[in-house]
Amino acid sequence: MKKIIFYSYLKCSTCRKAAKWLKSKDFEFQLINIVKEPPLVNYLNLALEQFSDDKKRIFNTRGKAFKTLNIDVYSLSSEEIIQLLLRDGKLIKRPFLIYEGKKIILGFNEIEYTKQFI
Repeated sequence: MKKIIFYSYLKCSTCRKAAKWLKSKDFEFQLINIVKEPPLVNYLNLALEQFSDDKKRIFNTRGKAFKTLNIDVYSLSSEEIIQLLLRDGKLIKRPFLIYEGKKIILGFNEIEYTKQFI
């Protein structure tokens, strides 16, 4: 059984689509509310490593929380980014999936999900 940790926001339609897709393919996953319980530091570090070419991808850039920050993500250190993300789960691109404890998948794209999971 593949282990999937699924950080989600209940009001997020993209998160609901991703969950529906995973269920339709009979995947089991651990669902965690990203606002009440942001991803663990080690998962955020993994995301920063994986998306080191574009750290901004980890952020929910279309959300109000990000827009009100008015910051240049590229000017921040990894530690500053992690502290920011831990303070407000709504800043994190969602859904935020951890696959097998070592791969981060951000957002929902059916083609990418198919490539990653099937």
